[in-house]
Amino acid sequence: MNLLFALIASTIVCLISLIGVIGLLIEEKLLKRIIIFLVAFAAGGLIGGAFLHILPESMEFIKDPIQLFLYVILGFVLFFVMEKYLYWHHCHNTKCEIHMFTYLNIAGDILHNFSDGLIMGTIFIVDVKLGIATTIAIVFHEIPHELGNFMVLIYGGFSKLKALFFNFLSSLFAISGTVVGYYFASRVSSFSKVLLPLAAGGFIYIASCDLIPELHKETGLKKSAFIMLTFALGIALMYLLKMIN
Repeated sequence: MNLLFALIASTIVCLISLIGVIGLLIEEKLLKRIIIFLVAFAAGGLIGGAFLHILPESMEFIKDPIQLFLYVILGFVLFFVMEKYLYWHHCHNTKCEIHMFTYLNIAGDILHNFSDGLIMGTIFIVDVKLGIATTIAIVFHEIPHELGNFMVLIYGGFSKLKALFFNFLSSLFAISGTVVGYYFASRVSSFSKVLLPLAAGGFIYIASCDLIPELHKETGLKKSAFIMLTFALGIALMYLLKMIN
């Protein structure tokens, strides 16, 4: 049953890749306004998910706080290495620079989606409610990410249909990652113990190094206030889910 929940969650994340259709239907200026609030909500959700859900759960498996936070730091560093050397490019605006050619961008997205799947497959075997909270955090991060990815492929010369197809194709690796994560977590007891704090470190990295810097680009007082409110709402949602647990 836990595997079924994990597969449903990863399928939902896969379907987010089709959100590129929205980018074709609404005006670019309006899209940019919407995206920045999604980024803020996603950042809050990832921070809240890491500190309020994943880390407390990790403390039940790893009693030594030094060891626990060493795994968190390792997760942070691993995500930094992936972004720096494997060109995992997060784009949250409709206009993006292409740091590498288009197919390498797809390869980076495959790695990103597979790692999301690993996290979901592992967390759902630990606790379904924790898995749901983690999935919500991933979904709100994936909306601006996948929308930006779609725009990168368009900018790189793909037709709209081809961009939508390859974006969806790369997202399917989240399902394979879920199966692999669930398989190892159910057979190797230490797998989930290690991956949980690694995932927390990764979530903290994405929020603090990829998403929050995007929020700092907005300097208007009124818009900045709404961005901070949306960020807080992302954390509040994770707290509410924790209270429900």
